[in-house]
Amino acid sequence: MSDNAITVRDLTFSYGTTRAVQDVNFDVRPGEILGILGPNGAGKSTTIKMLTGQLLPESGSIEVLGFTMPAQRDQIQARIGVCFEEKNVYDAMTAAENLAFFARLFSLKDFDPMLMLEKVDLSDRAHDRVSEYSKGMRQRLMMARSLINTPDVLFLDEPTDGLDPVSSRTIRSLILNEAARGAAVVLTTHDMFEADELSDRVAFIDEGLVLAIDTPEELKLAHGQRSVKIRSRNGDSTTETTVALDTESSAAELRDAMEHGEILTIHTEEATLEDIFVEFAGRSLVT
Repeated sequence: MSDNAITVRDLTFSYGTTRAVQDVNFDVRPGEILGILGPNGAGKSTTIKMLTGQLLPESGSIEVLGFTMPAQRDQIQARIGVCFEEKNVYDAMTAAENLAFFARLFSLKDFDPMLMLEKVDLSDRAHDRVSEYSKGMRQRLMMARSLINTPDVLFLDEPTDGLDPVSSRTIRSLILNEAARGAAVVLTTHDMFEADELSDRVAFIDEGLVLAIDTPEELKLAHGQRSVKIRSRNGDSTTETTVALDTESSAAELRDAMEHGEILTIHTEEATLEDIFVEFAGRSLVT
């Protein structure tokens, strides 16, 4: 039996004549956060929907927690948590009522919604109708709902998209806590900073293809270029010089840049995941 929480092999799906996902392969270990990084329409959400049983693959195989999707969908869905862009909570209910309702669907006994609402900083609004919630509050409630059954695998589709900084920080902290607990996390995003901050590994996906998969650090080392940016002042003139660190002339250029005028600032720079994605895909993450 595989040690992976998720094993995906040759996964393919089409919408009519449009191939949305093409021969996708990846594994996710317990306690690992895999960030699936790509622009809108790249195939991220379609992949997640197949993994959670909402779409049937055209071909390929999915194994989650030792069970096969979709043949053993019920066993899988009992042990996963999902948080999608679509807000599938009930506006006419309070937050506490929403969580209590979903807890009953999992046949959970002695469930206390207040404990879960405290995790997402909503305990003071527990008895307010969800229709009165802001977008960030709704998303935090969605995260709470996804954690009701203490899932072994957590699927998150753009969980912080368009949220205020406070809500984003709360959700990111929850994601890290769930991984530390041992849950495997699959996170889709087009936010390179979020992927870099949260992910143990990232998978670049574009036009349904996985272009690369590795740790953020290894991707940057293998495909990025390190540099130093120096701002100096000579009289009334200010100059900014960028020196690449991975060439034979780096030392001489760096010495030359530092000998001309008063040094104001020195900053090291490395390639971002956005830079590397553009190198692979030929286009930006934000389209």
